[in-house]
Amino acid sequence: MQDFKSAADAILSGVVTGSPRVPGVVAMATDRERTIYEGAFGKRRLDRDADMTTDTVFAIFSTTKAITGTAALQLVEDGKLDLDAPASRYAPEIGELKVIEGFEADGEPRLRAPKRDITTRMLLTHTAGMGYDFFNANYNRLAQEKGQPSVITASKKALMTPLLFDPGEKWEYGSNIDWVGQIIEAVSGKRLGEVFETRIFQPLGIRDMSFELTDGLRARLADVHARNADGSLAPMGFELPSPPELHMGGHGLYSTVGDYMRFIRMWLNDGAGEHGRVLKPETVRMAEQNHLGDLKVTMLPGVIPSLSNDAEFFPGLSKSWALTFMVNDDEAPTGRPAGALGWAGLANLFYWIDRKNGFGGFWATQILPFGDPVSFTGYVGFETAFYDSLRQKKAA
Repeated sequence: MQDFKSAADAILSGVVTGSPRVPGVVAMATDRERTIYEGAFGKRRLDRDADMTTDTVFAIFSTTKAITGTAALQLVEDGKLDLDAPASRYAPEIGELKVIEGFEADGEPRLRAPKRDITTRMLLTHTAGMGYDFFNANYNRLAQEKGQPSVITASKKALMTPLLFDPGEKWEYGSNIDWVGQIIEAVSGKRLGEVFETRIFQPLGIRDMSFELTDGLRARLADVHARNADGSLAPMGFELPSPPELHMGGHGLYSTVGDYMRFIRMWLNDGAGEHGRVLKPETVRMAEQNHLGDLKVTMLPGVIPSLSNDAEFFPGLSKSWALTFMVNDDEAPTGRPAGALGWAGLANLFYWIDRKNGFGGFWATQILPFGDPVSFTGYVGFETAFYDSLRQKKAA
């Protein structure tokens, strides 16, 4: 795939040298056996000398979610987790959450009991009723006026948010998978990071993925940059709490792109890792299906402009949700086939998993707000170049 390497290198080089630009980027593509492309361009931080390298460490934000989902599926296989039982059976505090119907004249939230219990399946599919303050105006108002903590505080209080609607009634992206992490801890009796280490990281050969920044990881850390209104970039010196009060299953991991490729390969290989099995093949085939029924994934509205733009993958295409990935129901403009899996992380990280053809890829930058035009356009170009190359190879 020499032609893809040339095209990908040009795309990565272009996004760090253009105007506006990104500070640095690492991108990789893999087949079922190994990483077949890796590129690193630009700087880890614009005001420092360290180059972006393929072993750079990133805060991977919501690309954490699929790893938490995998750990939950392992507990289903073990017979220890019933996805359709009330989630409060495992995490009692989730049964305390009420539905917010608006605000009283004095600004107090108007709350009522939900019509049904939240299940772990609802949490895994983002239909439990939770949101994020940067995508939902009611949550943002609670944060501004009532001191509702952000999920990036990694605190239990940050999870005790009201529900935006009755469980099971719509899809809204939010803090659901953080709760799944709490359920996994309750069922296993271990911290989430410990579960990941023994049951996912070791079988996959992952060494540099963690909820806690060690000195060794911090030495290779890329900084998050803020995109200013004029297109310029400013380093933020951003770090998640370390050690965190809670291991946040929705967003809390740090990782290299190379280690995430090992996770992608496991999904390409029906649950098998380099050093052992993570999931059964039948679990992977079950999980990759649409689990939303007739509901659909919708656009993410950027309520806090410094954290997210309005964002949507493949506008106009029907999108569903698997356990725990977005599924494009039709072939995407990039060439990604219908039924493929993928998602993203807040600081403009993006990945796809194409089980049909046996390929996947990951694009990592560290920029806020989400939906950064330069990074996202670069990612789409990277994925498109991959499928163009694949088509040419098949035609040859």
